[in-house]
Order: sequence, then structure tokens, then C-alpha cells
Amino acid sequence: MSDQTNLEEQLAHLTRTVDDLSDIIARQEGEISKLTYRVSMLMEREASREMDTSSSIPLADQRPPHY
Repeated sequence: MSDQTNLEEQLAHLTRTVDDLSDIIARQEGEISKLTYRVSMLMEREASREMDTSSSIPLADQRPPHY
């Protein structure tokens, strides 16, 4: 094969790889956004649950029972 044909094949493979990676990154960005939203919702829920408990000290600030 000629050098030009080799270069064209390599370019085609690289173009396909870049397109595949772009699709993967776009999908991961959506997943990360969804997970970030879910974590923030869980943190808000836990914060409200801690506020609803009868103790005045947040659970995260309490000493473990083995102290």
C-alpha cells in the first residue's frame, strides 16, 4: 500500500476513536450530573433528619460510644 493510503487509514481509525471517546465522555457527564444531584438530595435529607432528632448535637459531631 502507498503511504497516502496508510495515512488515510490511520486518520480514519483516529477519527473513529475520537468520536467514540466523545460519546463516552458525553454519557459520563450525564451520569456525573445525575449522581451529583442525588448526592446533594441525600445530604439535604440527612441534614433535615439530623435537625428533626431530639439531640441538640448533630450526629456527625457526637463522640463515638467507645470513648
